[in-house]
Amino acid sequence: MARQNTLFKEAYNRCLSDIEEQANLPSEPELGEKYGISRTTVRAILGRMRDSGLIVWDKRNKIVLRPPKDEDFFPDEETNSLNEIIERAFMKRILTGEASPGTQISEAEIAREVGAGTTSVREFLIRFSRFGLIEKRPNSHWVLKGFTLNFALELSEVREMFEFKSAAAFAHLPEDHPAWAELDAIEEEHHALLAVIEDRFLDFSALDERFHLLVHRASGNRFVIDFHDVIAFIFHYHYQWNKTHARARNERALREHLDYISALRSRDLARIDAACRTHLASARETLIASVPH
Repeated sequence: MARQNTLFKEAYNRCLSDIEEQANLPSEPELGEKYGISRTTVRAILGRMRDSGLIVWDKRNKIVLRPPKDEDFFPDEETNSLNEIIERAFMKRILTGEASPGTQISEAEIAREVGAGTTSVREFLIRFSRFGLIEKRPNSHWVLKGFTLNFALELSEVREMFEFKSAAAFAHLPEDHPAWAELDAIEEEHHALLAVIEDRFLDFSALDERFHLLVHRASGNRFVIDFHDVIAFIFHYHYQWNKTHARARNERALREHLDYISALRSRDLARIDAACRTHLASARETLIASVPH
C-alpha cells in the first residue's frame, strides 16, 4: 500500500464520506479527478477500503458493502487539506535550499512526491504566478524568479496592515478559544529552539510561518488568511536566499516573537501594537536586505 501520508488520509476520509449513499464507486480516473489525487493514491484508498470490509473490489467493479463507521475514519489531527499538503511540499523545497532563483520546478515531480494530481499542483502554482515570482514555461515547468525593492516594500506594507489588524483581534479572543492553547504550544517550541539555536537556527522558518498564521487567523477575514500564504512564501524564500547572519537574525526574531506572544497574552492593545511593530520592522529590514542589488 502507498505510504500513509497526510494526503492519503485526507483523501481517504473524503472518499469515505461520499460512499454512504452509493452502491458502486466510480472508475479510478474519475476518483482521481474528483479528489485531485494520483491513480496510485486512488488504488491505495480502494485497497484499504477492501481490507476494512467496506467494499468488494474486483477490477472495474467496486461494490459498497456497508456505510463507514466513525472508527473507519482517520482522526482529524492526522489530515490536512490537499492545498496545505501541496504547499508544504513546495515550501519544503524552498526552505531547505533546494530551490534558488532560476530553478525549474516540475509539476509532475511535486505531484509524485505528495501523491496528488498534476492539476491540483498546477492550480497551486498558478496562485503564486500572479505576483510575478513564478513564471510558467513549456512542458509543465515553472521557474522561480527574484523580485524588486519596490515589490518588497509594497509587500511589507500590506503585511503590516494585515498583521496589526489580526493582532488586535487576537487580544479579543475568548479565554476558551483554542488559539490560546496553540499559542502556548508555539511558545514552548520557541524556548526549545532557542536552547539549540546554534545548530538548529534554520528550523526557525517553519515556526515563524506557524506563529504568524495563527495570528492572522484571529482576524476572521478570509482575504487576510488567504494572503498569508503569499506573505509566507515570499518572506521565507528570500530569507533562505540571503543566508548572511542567518543564525543571529533568527535568534533575534525568536526573542521578538516571545515578546510579541507575551504582549498578546496581556491583551493590552498598546503593548501588542508596540511588540508587533518592533518585530515587523525587523522583518522588513531583513526582506529588503535580501533583495539582490
